[in-house]
Amino acid sequence: MNKLKTGFILFLLFFGVNQGFSQVYKFKTTGLSVSTKDKNEKFSDWTEVKSVNMVVNLDTNKNRIVIYSEVIQLFEIVDYLPTEENTSDLVYPFVCKDNGGENCTLSFITRKKQDNRMQLYVKYMDRVLAYNIIKLE
Repeated sequence: MNKLKTGFILFLLFFGVNQGFSQVYKFKTTGLSVSTKDKNEKFSDWTEVKSVNMVVNLDTNKNRIVIYSEVIQLFEIVDYLPTEENTSDLVYPFVCKDNGGENCTLSFITRKKQDNRMQLYVKYMDRVLAYNIIKLE
């Protein structure tokens, strides 16, 4: 239980409880899985996790998230949503607009019951990309 409390406190300190402390956070992706909606409006099963190695920046000073893939993915943060927490997950969601003008939600998620494994979900109306990520110092 102490390990969980310590991890939670460190994660809060990492993201900052107050937006007044704007910062830049860097992550590295280690895997990617995708789910898409079919013609019946149901999401497909997740694809097999593909090994990927990209840098992700969360920059609250500039209100943006950047995924440095082969084609750079730039997301303008439109709204900072409230943190969500339950017994298994800690979620920091952001309403965004991508560099093509499409609306989406990006969520940094810590899986508390999976050794605090971190993921980044990029959710569009018709698809979801799930990146496994690790924090860079």
